[in-house]
Amino acid sequence: MAPFFVLFLAFTIAPIAYSAYLSFFTEKSSGLGFGGIKKTFVGLENYARAFADPVFLSGFGNVAVYCLIYIPVMIVLALVIALLLDSAAARAKSVFRVVYYMPTIVPGLIAAIIWTYLYTPGVSPVVDLFEMTGSTWNMGGQLAALFSLSNITIWLHTGYNVILFYAALQAVPREVLEAATVDGAGAIRTAFAIKARMISGAVGLAVLFTVVGAMQLFAEPLLLQGKATAINSTWTPNMFIYQTAFEKHDFGYAAATALIFASLIGLLSWAVTKIGNKAQA
Repeated sequence: MAPFFVLFLAFTIAPIAYSAYLSFFTEKSSGLGFGGIKKTFVGLENYARAFADPVFLSGFGNVAVYCLIYIPVMIVLALVIALLLDSAAARAKSVFRVVYYMPTIVPGLIAAIIWTYLYTPGVSPVVDLFEMTGSTWNMGGQLAALFSLSNITIWLHTGYNVILFYAALQAVPREVLEAATVDGAGAIRTAFAIKARMISGAVGLAVLFTVVGAMQLFAEPLLLQGKATAINSTWTPNMFIYQTAFEKHDFGYAAATALIFASLIGLLSWAVTKIGNKAQA
């Protein structure tokens, strides 16, 4: 256990502690701007600034709306696919498990590039077919940007949850399913009223992981900026923190916003876990 704690302290606790230290400082030029950069203690000023910053706070709203679209669709889709794979009528289950899981191994950055091409008129056959109907492909609006992002992440992460749900379904007692059949329950009723309820723990775990992952949205909107004009360089909290730290070099403020964001993710994780435990009780 000692090596684990050493690595945990070095790569988890130490960076968090250093970020907390940085969040109480800011860098200012001395000598009317002609002197060197001086680190100045500002206490909680960076935190107060973050809670009053409309640009930083708007990122939470964007991510919240994105989560409302992405999470329910992805979880329901993964559950339906897993139930279909677990059905008696399913064939070539191993092949389909591999097919559904394959997008998961694609790095998020590469997936965003692939989908950026699929959203480009003149390059994407999907967009060309859409425009042949007389409609105009436009990703400039906020809603279009949200659905475009959701398409990428649903394609990217559904397969992981399909495998998670399918593995949980293998642990459902066959006696329960046989009893349901004897009682006259059809395939659809058995799937949703019995199987789905019995893997609620796995569903809750998937929701928890998905919420945490969705809140950390970064690569996909970063690459879609050129196509979706509604997405700017501070569209999500992670993008705001990145810009503040590495473009504006305001490390104290970036550290404060990062800690606020991490605390919110921790709070959401706790809330989702509590709700899931109550639902299973």
